[in-house]
Amino acid sequence: MEQRTHRLTSEKLVGKPVKIEENYAEVLLETTEEMAVDEYGLVHGGFTFGLADYAAMLAVNEPTVVLGKAEVKFLKPVKAGEKLRAKAEVIEESGGDVRDRTSPRRKKLVKTEVFNERGEKVFEGTFHCYVLEKHVLE
Repeated sequence: MEQRTHRLTSEKLVGKPVKIEENYAEVLLETTEEMAVDEYGLVHGGFTFGLADYAAMLAVNEPTVVLGKAEVKFLKPVKAGEKLRAKAEVIEESGGDVRDRTSPRRKKLVKTEVFNERGEKVFEGTFHCYVLEKHVLE
């Protein structure tokens, strides 16, 4: 399936899409020393969150999708050099009032999980995504 959203996203910062299907996406991220916050190589959680968020956006795959809210859990630490895989799936969809241009047209709940290269789950979350009638900056 063609990528329809977030096409300018940096693969270096939040990952590379490896699968985009209807209501589902997978993204890979190779963490680097630049992402570490200390001498142990602990990767800042923002990179793991960014990977998960990007996968959620690709699962929705609409040009005007935005994130409204996220409920997340960091389950295990990530060390610089680890490869992460995010898996995201739309689990629920609800409509909005399409006559109200300020109201989101659709809300989608996306379940996202991130795994390290050993198959351990390091992150999980529910992302509340909104598909707007027009781009959020218009």
